[in-house]
Formats: sequence, C-alpha cells, structure tokens
Amino acid sequence: MVDTGSRDTSAPEGMQGFVADWSAERRVFNVPWGKAMMWLFILSDIFIFACFLVGYMVLRMSTVEPWPDASEVFALTVGGQSIPLLLIAIMTFILISSSGTMALAVKYGYEKNRGMTTVLLLLTALLGTLFVGMQAFEWYILINDGVRPWGNPWGAAQFGAVFFLITGFHGTHVTIGVIFILIMAVKVMRGSLDSQRPGFLTGRKGRYEMVETLGLYWHFVDLVWVFIFAFFYLW
Repeated sequence: MVDTGSRDTSAPEGMQGFVADWSAERRVFNVPWGKAMMWLFILSDIFIFACFLVGYMVLRMSTVEPWPDASEVFALTVGGQSIPLLLIAIMTFILISSSGTMALAVKYGYEKNRGMTTVLLLLTALLGTLFVGMQAFEWYILINDGVRPWGNPWGAAQFGAVFFLITGFHGTHVTIGVIFILIMAVKVMRGSLDSQRPGFLTGRKGRYEMVETLGLYWHFVDLVWVFIFAFFYLW
C-alpha cells in the first residue's frame, strides 16, 4: 500500500497565487481603468476604420469607371510646376513627428518634469493643428476643382464620397485629440497632476498615467493615417 499521508497534495504556489488573485476583491492586472477603457475604445475604432478602408477597396475594384489618379488629383503646384503628393507627404511627416513629441511627453510625464511635459504636449497639439489646417486646405483645393460626394472631374463618381468620409472621419479624430491634449497641457502646467487634483480628464485623482492614456489615442490616430496614406493616396 502506498502511503499518501505525507504527500503534499496542495496546489503549486504559482497556481495558488493565480487563484487568489482572481478570487480576491481587487484588481487582478496592474492596469489603470482609464488605460483599459482607452484600449477598448481603440479596438472599436479599429473596426470602424477597417470597415471604411475595406469598403473603399471593394468599391474601387468593382467600379466600372476609371478611378482618379492620386498623383494628379493630389498634386500641388509650386513655382509653376506640379509636384505629386507634396502636400500629403508634408502632412504625413508632421503627423508622424507628433507621435515622437507625444512619446517624449509621456516619458517626461512619468519623470514628473512639468515643464518639459507641458512644452511637448503643446508642441504635439501644434503639429496636430497644422495637420488639420493642411487637410482643410486640401479639401478647399479639391472642392474648388469640382470634387463633390456625388462626382468629380476625373473619373469614378464614388471617389469624392469615400475621400470626404475617410479623411473627414480621421480629421475629426485628430481635432478631438488636439483639444484633449491642450486640456491636459493646461492641467500639467498648473500642477493638477502633481497634487492629484480632481477634474475633467483626471477623474477623482489626477495622475501622470493619464498623459500616457492620451498618448495611446494619439499614436492610434497617427497609425491609422499611415494606412489611409498607403491605401488611398499611394494605391
């Protein structure tokens, strides 16, 4: 007969800790609630942008009319010479650069360097504002050239509808991001995050984690533009 009286039948320590974590009335993962909700929002937005881009690709491949040539439609005339996609390239460079300034703002935020965090947030907002302004200028040029949601001078009538929908939806995201970044910059500048002062965007206790949460949104907006640039302007 095998003696089982002295055998240790308890669960391994790792498993015990896992069960204790999940059964306890406390947070299992060390992730702030705001950051988790931002990830859920980003996931839902990914589905929306993916539907728009997939719909655009299906529409473009199924249309019987020629699709307008992007290098012609989005050309910018400088010194009497037409340069394809010049404005779009500048816009892309500006928006990608703003991701770098936002990442630095998060870094200095966790170091609780109020001055640098404020400056970098304001610089990010400035770059975002430049992007939106240039996008508005692009819309102005195309509308003057006769682009409408129901037609355009170059080819397939659906071009205007998908252009205004996709770029407008993304531009709205950038504009909202700029507004929230400016609000956060003001809060950082006046020390609301250091003193954990409650208020708009900072909940019951303001923390520098919220700069990172806002950065997640901004990086997502920048990443989406890379896909729009690749599928809409380069294809």
